[in-house]
Amino acid sequence: MAKLSIRARDSKKERLVAHFKEKRATLKKAGDWVALDKLPRNSSAVRLKSRCKITGRPRGYMRKFGLCRNQFRQMVHEGKIPGLTKASW
Repeated sequence: MAKLSIRARDSKKERLVAHFKEKRATLKKAGDWVALDKLPRNSSAVRLKSRCKITGRPRGYMRKFGLCRNQFRQMVHEGKIPGLTKASW
């Protein structure tokens, strides 16, 4: 499980990206690079890191479900993800 400080930092970045999304888009369209440089660095969507919503694990992340592979497997075994079952043949 990721440290709470890392998870808090990522959630802060997500809020900044959402807050400055429209402003960044208009500045990019206008080509105003000087004003774009004055915005906070963490307001850029490129700086976001995909993390598991439960544990905060950055590796083995499945974008479709928002979970890492470990939590995905556990939730499938418990039947918490509808329509998915463990394969057996």
